[in-house]
Amino acid sequence: MFLVQAVNIFFQIVVYLIFGRVILSWFARPGDRVYPLYRMLIQLTEPILAPFRRLSDRFMRNSGIDISPMIAIFAIWFVRALIIKLLFILF
Repeated sequence: MFLVQAVNIFFQIVVYLIFGRVILSWFARPGDRVYPLYRMLIQLTEPILAPFRRLSDRFMRNSGIDISPMIAIFAIWFVRALIIKLLFILF
């Protein structure tokens, strides 16, 4: 089913973008060659990560560890599975 494949591809791309942002956050610094790519990843993923960051800040105050990407990926997997189940029910 084409629609299920499109949903899978979309959510997989979003997860890869989040992983890319996490990995580049360890290495990219202003002035580096990869820094523009890192800034682009921030702009693409921040609307997704911001709500989860606020949620994780409530439970892990000043811990220094940002678990919002992990929470966001779990939520993306859950939403993806829910949408696919609904598509199978509807079609």
